[in-house]
Amino acid sequence: MLFRACSRGLTIMASAELPSSVSPALEFQVLAQQGRARTATMKLPHYTAETPMFMPVGTQGTVKGLTSEQMQELDCHVILGNTYHLGNRPGPELVAAMGGLHSFINWPRGMLTDSGGFQMVSLLHLADITEEGVTFQSPVDGSRMLLTPEESIGIQNDLGADIMMQLDDVVPATNTDLARFEEATHRTTRWLDRCLAANKRPNEQNLLPIVQGGFDVRLRELSMQQLIARNAPGYAIGGLAGGETKDMFWRVVAQCAAGLPPGKPRYVMGIGYPLDILVCSALGADMYDSVYPTRTARFGVALVDSGVMKLKNAAFAKDMRPIDESCSCMTCRQYTRSYLHHVVTRGVASASILVTYHNVAYMQGLTRRIRHAIKQQRMPEFTRTFLAGMFPAGNVPQWVVDALHVAGISLEGVAQLQPAHSFYEEVQAVQRIPAV
Repeated sequence: MLFRACSRGLTIMASAELPSSVSPALEFQVLAQQGRARTATMKLPHYTAETPMFMPVGTQGTVKGLTSEQMQELDCHVILGNTYHLGNRPGPELVAAMGGLHSFINWPRGMLTDSGGFQMVSLLHLADITEEGVTFQSPVDGSRMLLTPEESIGIQNDLGADIMMQLDDVVPATNTDLARFEEATHRTTRWLDRCLAANKRPNEQNLLPIVQGGFDVRLRELSMQQLIARNAPGYAIGGLAGGETKDMFWRVVAQCAAGLPPGKPRYVMGIGYPLDILVCSALGADMYDSVYPTRTARFGVALVDSGVMKLKNAAFAKDMRPIDESCSCMTCRQYTRSYLHHVVTRGVASASILVTYHNVAYMQGLTRRIRHAIKQQRMPEFTRTFLAGMFPAGNVPQWVVDALHVAGISLEGVAQLQPAHSFYEEVQAVQRIPAV
């Protein structure tokens, strides 16, 4: 990629001048930047992925309603499996005996397994958290199961994913006890060290730390400093998507994306709303995962640029158009809104499969468009066009206006509201964030 001046006053740098890193099982190369946004390649043992990217969640080792072949058709680069559930059933020993999770589910591309730590929040009434680890009451048979950092990594080593996540101490976003967040921040670092020591396959599997600290700028900065000192191949931003306000959400992403190493991938955990992904990408994040696109499909809700299409609505009963006339997925090529309304309202099993297929196609298409916009140095224009379609009346939420202002993207002529925040003042007291 050559260095050249752009008519919009921005520059595309040569690849050699763009951030990159090489780890034993991960090579990361930024291909283009515009403002804070960037697009990159991430070479993993099983696949070379492109970022920004969305990772569909296959909790039990499979994305509900879709086969591995269909996931490849949809150009999914990485899918996610859940360590807690796979550790219960079918069990890591069986998966390892079958050649690892890739062979077990017949998936040749990238795989990421979480640590099981999120269940501290989602199953908190069944869990006790101590320095040793997390004791769960199994929802299967009621037995008590201790998940330690060592046990989490042992299971993930057996599963064999390209990317493993550390066991972290997750605090519900709605918790107001700062002391609990501080305890979790330091414990997460201590647990990371135990995870690193327990990893038997450091040259084959990447172990990513998770930044914690709640919504306290000082704690987030402290967590980043501690984790960066461990020189991991990439970093995750945790503790979000748990009921916090959008204003709190974007501020954490903005601080962490600016504070983490520029040559390594940044993974915002649990993010799946298209608008959130657009904003986070503008702020410099690279990777996302969520059950939202597939779960909402099972309720007959399709994703489109204008928001969502609730196919149960009677208005679609005689609508002969596809879900999205610009979408080339199998569902949009072969089925009308009228037909989908018919099968969705009657609970036909194929309905959730067809809508799931479209929603995954939509998410892959959205991140593909974001990557293309950054490469073409048109990220601000793409963002404004996308928001104009989603909010034709100009009622873009304040948090979006503020976040994109920090990202260097003006919404003049698209949004009625003006930027109104004190983010720089709050963060600069702790950390210097480069201006766009």
